[in-house]
Amino acid sequence: MRLLFAIPHFYDPHPHATVAGRAGYGSLSDDPAARAAALAAGINSLHQSFASAQCIMQIAHGRTQPANEPLRGDVDVIVCTTGGRHLLDRLPLDPAFFHHQATTADPPLLGFECHAALRDRYGGYDWYGFLEDDLVVRDSWLFVKLAWFQNHLGPESVLLPNRYELGTRPLVTKVYLDGDLREDLTAPWQNVREAPELASQVLGRPVVFRRALNPHSGCFFLTAGQLGQWLRQPHFLDRDTSFIGPLESAASLGVMRTFRVYKPGRENASFLEIEHAGTRFLSQLRRPEAQVHSTGP
Repeated sequence: MRLLFAIPHFYDPHPHATVAGRAGYGSLSDDPAARAAALAAGINSLHQSFASAQCIMQIAHGRTQPANEPLRGDVDVIVCTTGGRHLLDRLPLDPAFFHHQATTADPPLLGFECHAALRDRYGGYDWYGFLEDDLVVRDSWLFVKLAWFQNHLGPESVLLPNRYELGTRPLVTKVYLDGDLREDLTAPWQNVREAPELASQVLGRPVVFRRALNPHSGCFFLTAGQLGQWLRQPHFLDRDTSFIGPLESAASLGVMRTFRVYKPGRENASFLEIEHAGTRFLSQLRRPEAQVHSTGP
């Protein structure tokens, strides 16, 4: 299995910096160490989860043996940057773990440069992935699950993971970030009433997948055949930014326009998930007033 991943990365903490005129993006934060750590964790996770350098220690014989052979592959990672505004020189990881592709793109459109990078390398890989620079993969069975899903619904359907953040306090220990949007917000590009749900069983447990009212996950993973189908569409690389904004459009709009997009249902959200580094969304949650002030008998 050969895997190619493209990651857009931009960092500029200066007050004049904007991404499509919107504040709040991690690329504009004033903490370069956290941003570098998130990107390094994301790149490392791709190699740790899918690359071939995995082994098990055979203590009795004082040696190692290969591990997870059916799940392993060759991993290539491209990090696309623009204008020298990045943190690649601060990453605490082996530089052999990624290839730096510098561009002259406007920062908000950097994700589309990743689309071009995948296109330019089309034909040499089995799976092609796009991830925003603060996402971390923890599931070595990711591509097994995606292949299983396609066997059920065919290549015209794409399963996206649920993004989550982790907490350490009783209020919320895990929060999924991309709840439903109003149906009309994505209706120009998808009909969620077409094949709205798939129910099945995995390891004896019921699982359900639903058309995504919020098709944004900050990432996508496509087979070679699916990427080829997208490349043939007239809208490929048209740099349309009409879904929320340019960052969300780069991650989600082209895939939504080309495929039926599903996510695991709320009942089994963890079936396919991806970690969003940090607690930027989780920190916005507040305990309801009734719970905060209630003393009880």
